[in-house]
Amino acid sequence: MELRLKNCVIRPWRSGDEESLVMHANNRNIWRNVRDRFPHPYTLEDAREWIRLAGEEYPQTNFAIVVEGEAAGGIGLVLKDDIYRCTAEIGYWLGEAYWGRGIVTEAVRALTRWGFEKFDLSRIYAGVLEWNPASMRVLEKAGYQFEGRLRKAIVKENQVMDEFIYAIIRE
Repeated sequence: MELRLKNCVIRPWRSGDEESLVMHANNRNIWRNVRDRFPHPYTLEDAREWIRLAGEEYPQTNFAIVVEGEAAGGIGLVLKDDIYRCTAEIGYWLGEAYWGRGIVTEAVRALTRWGFEKFDLSRIYAGVLEWNPASMRVLEKAGYQFEGRLRKAIVKENQVMDEFIYAIIRE
């Protein structure tokens, strides 16, 4: 899969992305807005392991966001199962050097379309930490709607906080 967009390309992670991945991912401002399983500090070994894991997954659902020729972020879907099998969760991050340019909004729109087509999903959702209004705006601009606030549902940096849920439904 490769999606060529106006401001970026979404493509599989590949060997050679390691240095760029470390350069952009090893940033506390990225880490504080993603799941704890995203390492910090982000090392070359972490990058190698991630690229290996992403390359082995089937179906492939985690991709690099390439800006100006370098892997500057990541975007992916977590496909749900059992009674949630028509649902996926979307997650994304982008190197701080590229914030504020509409890149993530464009990537979220494109991966959302791709996910609906590829996996016959009826719903894609995202959870956003309460202190990240920029990510909420990304989702709103990409057509996602606010569905609810899960009070005191998550912990980041030893702080219990609310999670905001946004979703888009296949029309």
